[in-house]
Amino acid sequence: MATRSAILAIINPLSGTTSVEQKKLLQDAFIRRANVLGFSPDVVMTTHPGHATELAARAVEQGISRILAIGGDGTINETAQALRRSATALGIVPVGSGNGLARHLGIPLNPMKAIERALSGRPVVIDSGEISGHPFFCTAGLGFEAFVAHAFAKEPIRGLPTYIRAAFRAFWTYKPPVFTLNGEQKELFSLTFANAGQFGNNAWMAPQANIADGKLDQCEIRPFPAQATGMITWRLFNKTLNESSYWRGHSITKATVQTWEPLLIHADGEPLTLPSGRADVQILPGSLLVLL
Repeated sequence: MATRSAILAIINPLSGTTSVEQKKLLQDAFIRRANVLGFSPDVVMTTHPGHATELAARAVEQGISRILAIGGDGTINETAQALRRSATALGIVPVGSGNGLARHLGIPLNPMKAIERALSGRPVVIDSGEISGHPFFCTAGLGFEAFVAHAFAKEPIRGLPTYIRAAFRAFWTYKPPVFTLNGEQKELFSLTFANAGQFGNNAWMAPQANIADGKLDQCEIRPFPAQATGMITWRLFNKTLNESSYWRGHSITKATVQTWEPLLIHADGEPLTLPSGRADVQILPGSLLVLL
């Protein structure tokens, strides 16, 4: 009898808006379908921040060829961190509030269909990025989007409505900072480094981003009058932000951002603070296998 290939599912029981009971149903569905397809499945629930990275790293050492991340963008980021530059492929089962990477890659948002895709799909190579040593696979950013990410992280309830409320409140207190970007001083409302094209929820910051071209899209939004907010928001969700006169973008492989105070950033939506005020950004071409 042929040896059955081991496959692991990492589940964050607390991520997104899916209940623990619903995740248990996904776990059972994964095990049943994996067995039918000839895999030897195993499931582990995360218990603390960074746990998905620890579990995935151990699985890579054991030679497991496929790991499914069942959770939100944070769980997918944590799992993918350990898979970079390895022969282990990532299966994405999105049950989060934004699901930016899944949306960009065309992965079904229906978890059952996403499990089927991860089990039967083929490995495809994509790029990843780093911002001061913090990996990201979708976007990393500074300015308003980082300001909102830090505010959103304090909210007890996830989901798009909560994010919109947090962003609305933040807009009226936020003051665009002056960044030194690659040696040039710029006052920017927001600064995004995009590997994939969107933040999540079909909010497209970099409509022309290619996740496998060996480059990041550097997207700058300069300060704009309040009366332009509606049109900019409309363009963000209609994949035409690059047509706005307040948006500027181009492809890069690395960048340096400096401020003179602790710098708020986000990596795939996770809020981080850089005490030095300096962010170094780079692309890691062809560094991750994803099951599509």
